[in-house]
Amino acid sequence: MRKSNYDKMPATVVDGTLWKGWESIRKRLAEVHAETNGSQVWVVECYQGVHHEELTRELQALAADRFIDTRDLFKPAEDIEAMTYPYLTDDRLFGRRAHFSYTDFLDAEKVNACRESLRDGKGWTIVYGHAAAEIVPAPDKLIYVDMARWEIQMRSRRKEVNGLGVENREEAPSYHYKRGYFVDWIVCDNLKKKVLPKVDYWLDTHIVGTPKMISGETLKEGLEKTARTPFRVVPFFDPAPWGGQWMKEVCDLDKKQDNFGWCFDCVPEENSLYLKVAGELFEIPSNDLVFYKTRDLLGGPVEARFGQDFPIRFDFLDTMGGGNLSLQVHPVTQYIRDTFGIYYTQDESYYLLDAEEDATVYLGLKTGVNPDEMIAALNESQQTGKPFDTEKYVNKWPAKRHDHYLIPAGTVHCSGAGAMVLEISATPSIFTFKLWDWGRLGLDGLPRPINIGHGSKVIQWERQTEFVRHNLINQVEMIAEGDGWREERTGLHENEFIETRRHWFTDIVPHHTNGGVQVLNVIKGDELIVESPTNAFEPFIVHYAETFIIPACVGEYTIRPYGSSVGKYCGTIKAYVRWASRNCATRVALAEHGQIKKRNIGCIQMTIE
Repeated sequence: MRKSNYDKMPATVVDGTLWKGWESIRKRLAEVHAETNGSQVWVVECYQGVHHEELTRELQALAADRFIDTRDLFKPAEDIEAMTYPYLTDDRLFGRRAHFSYTDFLDAEKVNACRESLRDGKGWTIVYGHAAAEIVPAPDKLIYVDMARWEIQMRSRRKEVNGLGVENREEAPSYHYKRGYFVDWIVCDNLKKKVLPKVDYWLDTHIVGTPKMISGETLKEGLEKTARTPFRVVPFFDPAPWGGQWMKEVCDLDKKQDNFGWCFDCVPEENSLYLKVAGELFEIPSNDLVFYKTRDLLGGPVEARFGQDFPIRFDFLDTMGGGNLSLQVHPVTQYIRDTFGIYYTQDESYYLLDAEEDATVYLGLKTGVNPDEMIAALNESQQTGKPFDTEKYVNKWPAKRHDHYLIPAGTVHCSGAGAMVLEISATPSIFTFKLWDWGRLGLDGLPRPINIGHGSKVIQWERQTEFVRHNLINQVEMIAEGDGWREERTGLHENEFIETRRHWFTDIVPHHTNGGVQVLNVIKGDELIVESPTNAFEPFIVHYAETFIIPACVGEYTIRPYGSSVGKYCGTIKAYVRWASRNCATRVALAEHGQIKKRNIGCIQMTIE
């Protein structure tokens, strides 16, 4: 197999000063305070998931005149549990989106007393913890301790952290994730959006015992720079009960691990973003970029529709040498709104980066399937352990490299064994209703949650064999071609808001963002280079299987083979939010300038090795 050149630590290089280690950080903060000459109230705000014991110990070592821990100002844990329960329920996976703010978690009388004492106080006061910036909205100095959601999940698995205002570290990781997704992270994000432009210092404590700090100005310069150039977020990998072996080789992962099933290669709400400052990697949630540079990153039309949500998700599902995914279905839009309070759903697709000889994809229902009979059979399998006769009810399609399967919400589906799937989907990723899991256990040794009740209410029963064949499998259309390249439309289905375009090329390919964010993956070729015809950004090199983001404000850009790929056949797939016919207008403009030789719309079937 080819030698891996997949970059697992992409970063934006930023000029600035970085303080590393608690001693260095405390020294800098003490120097800043020494310059003030007078009473000061400092706020140290933090995201859910930080290690409070470490932070409290190290901040108290600054020997301020007074140290206020905001945990003492929260309502009792039992009150917060009662307040959040209607949104969390007893369900193992699903809740309902809450609309709390920190004021709902705080004891108003205690907060008022704290504020009154600060008005009368003298000397140096540090107010530390969740909601510190809510309690003191105009501090003399503001420090933010950030945390990416993937690291929060790792800490939850190790039972190291609690939710906002509760003691729940002993709960199962799924309950932690649910509390974060439906309650805590919403509260933290809403405050972060307000304070981000005002922060004096930003703290990275992802590596326990090795904190790093940069100034707020350095952080904002890093976000500004990232929002004007192609970039990648930090991928993370995870095993799965069905996991495979492909990513170990292609992405250069630990060969001692049993498998890797998942790679989250572009999920900005959960991924990290690296800034490289003074030669050190500084880790922040990539959502910080979405919040701070929304318009530049997403573009006006996408922001108008999705606000500060990054709507496109790219991830890998590796079943090469593994097993079938669970048979599943995603909720339709009205159901996800009514039931979970989420305003758009997980439409998706499977693009096959690679496939074994006998690879398959399960997609859509067999012609003439009886809904009542199928649901009864699923329930019987769940209750008795009797195998569900999947192929009696669900189509099983042979799958090969570069096939593209479209999966609008409500379509029963799963990847079979022997496939390397690039999943291109909308962002709400938690809402997978498992119908059948082949009788296996999760990695924790427990049965994985099955959601037949939810699933039965959203299955689109008319999506049967012929519909799938003619609407959801390899819907490839030739769009345009030029010197050394051609462009194809591969989806998604008309019910889905994401458009995908595939380019095959041996030479320079012209692209344009058309005012909206674009996400691409290198589906063929060892190495490509992304360039600006106007030198608006530095050339950006990407490698096989890497996902990268083109901010809306970039506008015109090109992609061509680079390094060992020069003169070879290469490919990318691109996803963006579909709206109106503006993209067509740009295509016409390119044609008028002689960059496109031909436009030919028509359905084609192709095999690219």
